[in-house]
Amino acid sequence: MKGSKIAAIVAGVVGIVCVAFVVGLLLIKALWAWTVPDLFPGAVQQGLVAGSISWGTAAKLALFVAVLLGGLGGRDFRLHNEKIGLHIEG
Repeated sequence: MKGSKIAAIVAGVVGIVCVAFVVGLLLIKALWAWTVPDLFPGAVQQGLVAGSISWGTAAKLALFVAVLLGGLGGRDFRLHNEKIGLHIEG
């Protein structure tokens, strides 16, 4: 029974990470197309900066941002739950 609770927690964390990645992907793609042409109109017109990005490029940026933020804020991770007897430190 204890193993199934841990498996459910792991599945929940993986699900949350996947949803956060997809939301980040959509935000990056939408915000790029919305802000970059307004901020750099001359550069977009000359072809120096892309006015819109592909889904693959947005995924690369989302992954880069996730790694960057994970490296900055993930150093003091602790999960403690007396009710189910789970103790994780990272």
